[in-house]
Amino acid sequence: MAECMRTTLNPPKTPLHSNKISAPKLSFSSSFSSFGTKPNSSNSNNYPRISLSVMSNKSQNQNQNQNHHHHHQQHLSLDAVISSNRKAELLGDIKGSLSNRLSETNLHLTVPGLKSKTRGKVRDIYDGGDYLVLVTTDRQSAFDRILASIPFKGQVLNETSLWWFDQTRHITPNAVISSPDKNVTIAKKCSVIPVEFVVRGFVTGSTDTSLWTVYNKGIRNYCGNALPDGLVKNQKLPANILTPTTKAEDHDVPVTPDEIVKLGLMTESEFDEASRKALRLFEYGQRVASEHGLILVDTKYEFGKSSDDSILLIDEVHTPDSSRYWIAHSYEERFQSGLEPENVDKEFLRLWFKDHCNPYEDEVLPDAPEELICELAWRYIFLYEAITKSRFDVPSTKVRLNSGANT
Repeated sequence: MAECMRTTLNPPKTPLHSNKISAPKLSFSSSFSSFGTKPNSSNSNNYPRISLSVMSNKSQNQNQNQNHHHHHQQHLSLDAVISSNRKAELLGDIKGSLSNRLSETNLHLTVPGLKSKTRGKVRDIYDGGDYLVLVTTDRQSAFDRILASIPFKGQVLNETSLWWFDQTRHITPNAVISSPDKNVTIAKKCSVIPVEFVVRGFVTGSTDTSLWTVYNKGIRNYCGNALPDGLVKNQKLPANILTPTTKAEDHDVPVTPDEIVKLGLMTESEFDEASRKALRLFEYGQRVASEHGLILVDTKYEFGKSSDDSILLIDEVHTPDSSRYWIAHSYEERFQSGLEPENVDKEFLRLWFKDHCNPYEDEVLPDAPEELICELAWRYIFLYEAITKSRFDVPSTKVRLNSGANT
């Protein structure tokens, strides 16, 4: 959602497989797939009914039970990621969807009431007046550009966020209105707060703004947090910390709470409320992740102000794109041995591009091998199933893009 305020990235130089979006047919879903509660009948006609995919014949209710039950910690292993029966089971669907990825949408051309389209890194965002239609595509970005499209990635991100939005209502209200399709969220239009609330539980990372990078340079006060001496890479912090950033040009700039207020980005009371919510969200996310065999290492939250000035959680929550996850049961032993934690993320795809081109400067990028694309698709699904403890519902590959509105 915040992406509607940002400049669009360079379009991919390498054509993506987007044949599914040619000549979209008008089609209407019979009802909203409810998110928490359905829009009441008096206003449900205000929102377009959008169907981006034909669902499989499996019961669409199988994942409806969103109640989270607390269990003892489960053990996940990287072996389960690399070779498991579930991976073998899904590989056929993943390969079958390679020619049917959701790389681009143009709903504003076919859905009445949608005024404009903003193309973010991953989302296509449509302005519907007092609401936004957010379509999470299969696009994969890194190095400030689009690298590829990953089968089912958009569905994984959208459904992971919806799951967390639903699970965290006791902490903060959010902007979600409904989800009429597995890749689509309809949300209240908010005034986006121009601060990303990055919360960290560990000293790690390799980018310029990552905590380990700045700590290793000797910095002991970061974004208003006093850091003790003697920490080593991948060590758990004594307490979770907030390291907010703000946007400047195309990069994130770390800021202190005082600077946020002085710059007029937020009032002191707004910052206090949002930071309190961010830390509570992270603590809750860590607890749930731990019960599911994962460590939630760090993440970012974005907030917006609604028309009545209340602060709402927006964008995405605890997804594989916005968060770092490690495998829990092997962390301690590997940390003590000086080994990197086992992780499930897109780093191996980044490394492939760095080995085969200059992803920052080359105008045309090579196509990533199908094997890598399929592996990343599986890892996204693996994380979705590990995080939510629900089974990923593979859509039918016969048609994955119809768009329409009720007229």
